Amino acid sequence: MYIVAGLGNPGKEYENTRHNIGFMVLDFLAKKLDFNISKIKFKGLTGECVIENEKIIFLKPSTYMNLSGDSIREAVDFYKIPLSNLIVVYDDVDIMFGKIRIRPSGSDAGHNGMKSIIYQLNSNEFPRIRVGIGAANKNMISHVLGSFSENEREILQDIIQVAGDAIIDIIKNGIQYSMNKYNSLIVGKE
Repeated sequence: MYIVAGLGNPGKEYENTRHNIGFMVLDFLAKKLDFNISKIKFKGLTGECVIENEKIIFLKPSTYMNLSGDSIREAVDFYKIPLSNLIVVYDDVDIMFGKIRIRPSGSDAGHNGMKSIIYQLNSNEFPRIRVGIGAANKNMISHVLGSFSENEREILQDIIQVAGDAIIDIIKNGIQYSMNKYNSLIVGKE
């Protein structure tokens, strides 16, 4: 069993913002794999499907980004899964737009959602997919809570698909395989 958590903020005003790319990736997978993320559980919305005979719980915390750990800890505790079977997908300003970076563990790198998760789990030893949203020019808050530019929107769906495919590959083929396949890929470059 795996838990795949996509980070974001609930509410219409945050729906298409950079900070919500984790939610967007889960929504893409729900459509691709034909399941719904609509059941209220673990202070969030959940859905499930089976990939390679593994039950996968998809979780979109409704706690707002800075308290994502509350929701994820409840799910991890309930299912008693090893942290190696938790995959978190979220935005990262330190990675250029068009890239994802997969890691088996690591620090929060200043991301408040990840700070909350690491604090609540008392561990940073879980896989994550960081989706690059590019650096903020001036104001960090307005950047991450802002919408994608017209140029970014042209390849946004491709980036979301790559991140979604990477999740499936981690489950099917393992983290090392997925790191080798996706970490050097740049979406939108010929």
